[in-house]
Amino acid sequence: MATDRYTTEQDRFGRLLADREVWRQAATIPAAGELTARWLEGRSQYQPGTSAPGFDEETRPIAGALAGLNRSGLFTKESQPGVLAEGHAQRAYVAGFCSVESAAALLELSGRTDLVTVAHAPGEASQSSIPVTLRDGEVVTVLGSSEGPVGDDQLRDWSEEANESLALVLADSWYVEVFDPVWGRNGVLLPAVLEALTAG
Repeated sequence: MATDRYTTEQDRFGRLLADREVWRQAATIPAAGELTARWLEGRSQYQPGTSAPGFDEETRPIAGALAGLNRSGLFTKESQPGVLAEGHAQRAYVAGFCSVESAAALLELSGRTDLVTVAHAPGEASQSSIPVTLRDGEVVTVLGSSEGPVGDDQLRDWSEEANESLALVLADSWYVEVFDPVWGRNGVLLPAVLEALTAG
């Protein structure tokens, strides 16, 4: 009996084609969030925009918490834990796509805690630069530059990596970046974001 090539074949990044095919059906933020949660739990080897079958070692300690956020209305695109080490400092942050209601909940979180939310409405461009990673005193990662408006290149990339319907949904979604202003602190940001998304 012939083996279905999708059960074993990988793309040039080592991502399983069978896991990629599931993304062809994901046309909502909750659907994309569920598939991302599965990837974070090690149950999938494909994530759009990630040129590897899994995440990096830095993400391992926060993967479970990120999976919870993805199942609660925030389709995460990027994140990092807080770090304080010789020549290296990071602020914990998470960024992703969500509904206007989730964006409002995360803005409200920023109003009652010391966590900071930067929210970008659909079609809104932003060129802010908030440092969140330093290496040897140099800024290497910033937040504040929004994903929107999602241009032709991004629409094409999301269409190719997932599907056209999801690309259009993301172009019409809010993009939020939430960070902990305290360098190196962990254990505060992700639980607070989850609580904000699931309250009420």
